[in-house]
Amino acid sequence: MSTPLSRRNALQAAGATVLAAGLAEVTATSARADEPAGAPAPQLVTYPIPAGVGTQASFKARVRTAPDGEWQTLTCYAPGVKEINPTTGSGKVWGSSMVYFDFSGSVEVEVTYLKGGTTKARVRPDSYGITPEVGGDTVVFTLDEPKDVVVQINDEIFDCLHVITNRVEKCPPSADDPDVLYYGPGLHSVTGNILTVPSGKTVYLAGGAVLKAQIDVKGVEKVTVKGHGVLLAPNSAVGGLRIENSRNCRVEDVVFLGSGIGFGQAENVRVRKTRVFTWGQWGDGYPIYCSKNLTFDGCFARTSDDCFSIYAHRGDFYGDTRGLTIKNCILWADVAHPINVGTHGNSDNPETIENLLIKNVDILDHREPQMNYQGCISLNAGDSNLIKNVRVEDVRVEDFRWGQLLCFRVMFNTKYNTSVGRGIEDVYIKNLTYTGTRANPSLFLGYDAEHPVKNVTFENLVVNGVVIADTMRKPTWYYTTDTVQWYANEHVTGLKFLTTAEAAAAAAS
Repeated sequence: MSTPLSRRNALQAAGATVLAAGLAEVTATSARADEPAGAPAPQLVTYPIPAGVGTQASFKARVRTAPDGEWQTLTCYAPGVKEINPTTGSGKVWGSSMVYFDFSGSVEVEVTYLKGGTTKARVRPDSYGITPEVGGDTVVFTLDEPKDVVVQINDEIFDCLHVITNRVEKCPPSADDPDVLYYGPGLHSVTGNILTVPSGKTVYLAGGAVLKAQIDVKGVEKVTVKGHGVLLAPNSAVGGLRIENSRNCRVEDVVFLGSGIGFGQAENVRVRKTRVFTWGQWGDGYPIYCSKNLTFDGCFARTSDDCFSIYAHRGDFYGDTRGLTIKNCILWADVAHPINVGTHGNSDNPETIENLLIKNVDILDHREPQMNYQGCISLNAGDSNLIKNVRVEDVRVEDFRWGQLLCFRVMFNTKYNTSVGRGIEDVYIKNLTYTGTRANPSLFLGYDAEHPVKNVTFENLVVNGVVIADTMRKPTWYYTTDTVQWYANEHVTGLKFLTTAEAAAAAAS
C-alpha cells in the first residue's frame, strides 16, 4: 500500500521544518580569483540524521570548504557489515560508519578515530591517489570533486568510515508537484512498509530524509526514484527498491541501507550514483533477472552477498538478459562476488546473457571461503545459460581477503542448477590490474567439449606490475597461465594474452 497522496501536505510541512533548521548548515564562500569565470562559489551542504535513526560513534567527522571554511560536524549513520565464519558458516554483523554531504569546489575532510591507537590510515580506492595527513588519531584529506571513499584506520576492515558525497542539487523537484511523492528531511514511514509507485511519478528523498520502506516499481513505466536522502529497510524481509516488469525508469543518488535494488524483467533503466549497504542473508546489492538495457553509472556497493548478480530466469521472471553496462563503480563484497554472472536460468527453454560492459571499476574487496563462489568477476554459466559478448575494461582490483581474481566456468552446480550451462564465449578483457598477494589461482573451466569456454582475450593484463602476455619471457613449455598460477582446462579454447601493441597490430591487420 502506498502513502496516500492526501498526506502530502503533512509530509511537506514536517520536511520544511527540518529543512529550515538544516539551512543553517549550508556554507558558501566567494569564488577565488583563480577560478574560471562563471565557476560556482564553493558550497557545502550537510544534513542532520533524523531522530530515531541509528548512529555510530567510532569516528568524529568534520568537513569544510577548502582551504579555510567553517567546520561542519557530520553525524555517522550505522550500516552493518557481514563476516562469514568459514568453520561454522554463521555470519556475524559488525558495526560500521557512513556520512554524506554535498559540495561544489573543494572540501577538507577531518576524521578522528575515537577508539585511539592510530598508526596509519588509508583512503580508498587506491586509484584516487589520496594520501591523508595523519596526526595522532586525526586524519585529514581533500576532495576536489564529489567522490565516494572509504577511510580505513590501522587496516580495520569493518569499523571503517564510508564517506559519500554529491554535487549540490541545482533544481530539486517541487514539493507542490502533483507527480512527485516528496519526502523532506526527517524520518518517514508508510502504511504496510511498502510504497507502490504509479507510472509517471517521481519519488524524491531530499537530503536529510530517511524513508523506512520498500519502494515497489512494478508493472509501470517512466518512474524516477531520486534524491540525496536514505532509503532504510524496515526489516530483513521488506526493504530496498524493486523494479519489475517496468521500463524507462531512473534511479539517482539515493543511499540504500539494509537492502539494494532488484530488477526483474526491467527494460531501459538508468541507475546513477546510488549507494548500497547490505548486511543480511542474501544481501545482493543489485540482483538482476531477465532484464535489458540497464546502465549503472557511478554506483557504490558494500554487500553481504554479490554486489552485482546478473541472471536469467528465476521465480516469476523469464527471458534473456542483455545490454548491461556497469561503469565508474566501486565494489566491496564482504560475502561472495563483486560481480557474478550466469548462475540461474531456464533449463526447459534456454536463455542467453549477452552484451555486458564492465568499465572503469574499482574492486576493493572480495571474501568468500567456498571455492564454488569465488571470483571478483565470475562468469559461471549454469541452467543452460549461454554467456557471450562480455567486455571488461579498465578494472582495478586491490588486494582482497579471500577468493579468486576471475572464475570463468561452465557448470552444473546441483545446489542451484537443473542443467549444465551451454557455454561462455567472446570475452574481451582490457587493462585489468590486480595488485596483491592473497588471490587464489583464477580458474577457466569448460564443462566438456560441447559446453566450452571459448575466445577469451586479455589485453594488457597487469598483475603486480607485470604485463602478462603470450610473448613474455618464460620457458617455452610453460603456459602463459603458469606465470600467474592460473589454470585453464582442456575445454577452454582460444585463450589469448596480448600486450597493447600486439592488440593494436592485430586490429590493424
